[in-house]
Amino acid sequence: MGEDMPSLNHSYICAQLMRQLLQNENIQVLPELTLDIENGLTPDISIFPKDQIRPNFFEDVLKMQQPPVLAIEVISSSQNIQTMIEKAKLLVRSGVRAVWTIEPYGRSIFVSGSDGEKLFHEEVVESEGITVDFSKIFMN
Repeated sequence: MGEDMPSLNHSYICAQLMRQLLQNENIQVLPELTLDIENGLTPDISIFPKDQIRPNFFEDVLKMQQPPVLAIEVISSSQNIQTMIEKAKLLVRSGVRAVWTIEPYGRSIFVSGSDGEKLFHEEVVESEGITVDFSKIFMN
């Protein structure tokens, strides 16, 4: 996915998401972490239970073996929504419990999980005990 070019909207939404997510002390929020799925998939944000992440600064991990409980993707204008939904389904099949795919133009959040897909608009979304108020994300 190296051809994708994150935009201002993409970066802004990721920053706003991180601001809300970092308030939850039970989780570890990791941006741009490559997962050991296929040739390596890198969600915009991966979320793990805090006690499962133990970095070793003498030996790095290039591809995370353990899937996150939640992966978040923000669609940039250079990305295709269908491709991103397919990526979400692949992540779920690979053990990620939930994937949020955020489409900024429609202010939509597609939630993919083992129980199927749901669609939200500018509202509170919760998966795996992790909650984000998207009305605050899309405020100007």
